[in-house]
Amino acid sequence: MRIIHTSDWHLGQYFFTKTRAQEHQQFLDWLLAQIREQQVDAVIVAGDIFDTGSPPSYARELYNRFVVAIRDTQCQLIILGGNHDSVATLNESKSLLACLNTTVIANVHTETPQAPIILYQKNHTPGALLCAIPYLRPRDMINSKSGQSGADKQGALKEAIADYYQRQYQAALDLRKQLNVNIPIIATGHLTTIGASVSDSVREIYIGTLEAFNATLFPPFDYIALGHIHRPQRVNKSGHIRYSGSPIPLSFDESAQQKSVCLIDFEQDKLAEMTLLPIPEFQLLRTLSGSLQEIATQLEKLATQYNEMDTTIWLDIEVSTQDYLSDIQTRIQELTQSPLFEVIVLRRARKQRQALMQNEKETLTELTVYDVFERRLAQHQFETEEDKIRLTTLFKQAVEMAEQEDNNAR
Repeated sequence: MRIIHTSDWHLGQYFFTKTRAQEHQQFLDWLLAQIREQQVDAVIVAGDIFDTGSPPSYARELYNRFVVAIRDTQCQLIILGGNHDSVATLNESKSLLACLNTTVIANVHTETPQAPIILYQKNHTPGALLCAIPYLRPRDMINSKSGQSGADKQGALKEAIADYYQRQYQAALDLRKQLNVNIPIIATGHLTTIGASVSDSVREIYIGTLEAFNATLFPPFDYIALGHIHRPQRVNKSGHIRYSGSPIPLSFDESAQQKSVCLIDFEQDKLAEMTLLPIPEFQLLRTLSGSLQEIATQLEKLATQYNEMDTTIWLDIEVSTQDYLSDIQTRIQELTQSPLFEVIVLRRARKQRQALMQNEKETLTELTVYDVFERRLAQHQFETEEDKIRLTTLFKQAVEMAEQEDNNAR
């Protein structure tokens, strides 16, 4: 039995106003090629198919086209909902996609748990049993009780999740006995486990009040395919519990990671081999930091390395200088005139921002409410420019409403 484990596609993500549509299309094309080349029997996507609950139409189109294309490979596709996914959005096409050899599990119902899914090999014989567990929303797992402390809620949620996994595992054991076959039992999950290393792009990292789930509470599955953490990694140095990571870097701090999908081979009920298939870097992201001279040197090295390639490098530039340079943006623009470069983020080093603010020795009486807001805004790094614009708009509306109420009171 051969399976590909992937997760956290985040279709529809805007990266500082930049669309990732082309990168995602290139990844899906690459993934289809791997499915054919490696003769894969099943693909598991462990959550966060989309970046938001209301994905743009092109993201839905990418998703639907992939489902249609994978059907021709005779590969079974299992889609799990993540914390970024809307249950309603995934469920709206669930019945239709079932006709295309695709199973969608958007959420759980503890009263009527999802039965284990039989994953078939190319010869149509059972190859594995899958406990398909999506993102577990607290409201689906526990009922809040009056007077419960935060620790009580956290403990109750942890117990509920552990119990759900145990019941799923027992159901799989019963089904395997009924089928009378010697095949592995696999589980999925979209959560944070203790010891997992995260990146800047991982949002809403906690499951309700549960900060992280202890991997020792998992039953003895033969493989656990996890999603939610974008950095590919093993859990607790275990070879059979893995985060596949996101297929493209979703923040600048992920740009140094080698993105991959997990190719899993089973022989009967044993995990025979786990291979990481490296994903090509479809869009170059680089972070440069230092003085203006150091940044110029780094840009020269990038130009030498990639000058012959038909590509554009998205840059995150952090300038460290003790001097107040009012023309810092102009200087960076002069350094990045080449069509090879596109500056996505330009900022001062945090220490320099704080030092400059202290040196200015301004008092609140000298500043307008908008000045204070702008200073605070400069200290925060937003995931997208849209987030910054949205917050600025809301702030201005709030100030205008407050001023209007003050005028009316007079």
